[in-house]
Amino acid sequence: MNTPVTVIGLGLMGKALAAALAGNGYPTTAWNRSATAVPDGVTRLDTVAESSPTMVVCLSTYDVMDEVLSTADLRGRTVINLTSGTPGEARRAAAWAAERGAAYLDGAIMASPQMIGTPQAQLLYGGPKDLFAAGEPMLRVFGGTTVHLSEDPGVPLLYDLALLAMLYAAGQGLEHAQALVGTAGVSATEFQPYANAWLTHVIGPMAGPENAHAIDAGEHATDVSNINTNALAIGHVIRASQDAGLPADWLFAQQTRLEQAVADGYGSESPTRLIDYLRKEMG
Repeated sequence: MNTPVTVIGLGLMGKALAAALAGNGYPTTAWNRSATAVPDGVTRLDTVAESSPTMVVCLSTYDVMDEVLSTADLRGRTVINLTSGTPGEARRAAAWAAERGAAYLDGAIMASPQMIGTPQAQLLYGGPKDLFAAGEPMLRVFGGTTVHLSEDPGVPLLYDLALLAMLYAAGQGLEHAQALVGTAGVSATEFQPYANAWLTHVIGPMAGPENAHAIDAGEHATDVSNINTNALAIGHVIRASQDAGLPADWLFAQQTRLEQAVADGYGSESPTRLIDYLRKEMG
């Protein structure tokens, strides 16, 4: 018989999690601070204290989680926290849960609510590996890619925020590109096929195994596109943008790194070399 589970938080994602559990035969209860509909097969709880021994938490912030769970006796319970936040917050929450007598996993959901329960949904977990293994059959109902990354509960949110950094950088780049071609009256619809091909065949492969190996091994030789070429190209982008009245300040930091790498004698190498400059900037 499947383990009873309580979902704490019924926002869009919390509802999707509860629906996936109930739809896969788990006796599912849920609690939310405000009145809201519950998915089919889910029973609403009046208080957090009524929660099942296994709790899936999906709230707006870690501070809200602290406030909500402070009303419940956590001794002997398992808390699976899927609240968004920072690695530091996840580590503090793990210590806080341990002080309260609870077993604790922290996770990151790399999916939209509509993707929950599909093969495309990625859910990343950190914390005790044996705890993950014990709950893995239940956790897999949330998505096809469900993995344990580390005993460190902060690692899943590092992955989460690193991937979001890629998302926001790509999004800003696309917005800038559309605005730039728009200065010549080109519509986003006209530009879309070219942007999509560029993302697929040029930008996408940058996240491939060759670049990852180069960064890990510190080997930056290239016969594709070197730092000299990119230092010139980013200058062209910035000047054309400024000529069109389009802000380009978000590109200045990368331009500085490229030009410094040229000055340091790395112009013939791959832009993967720039990871060294970012690490230096970390101090």
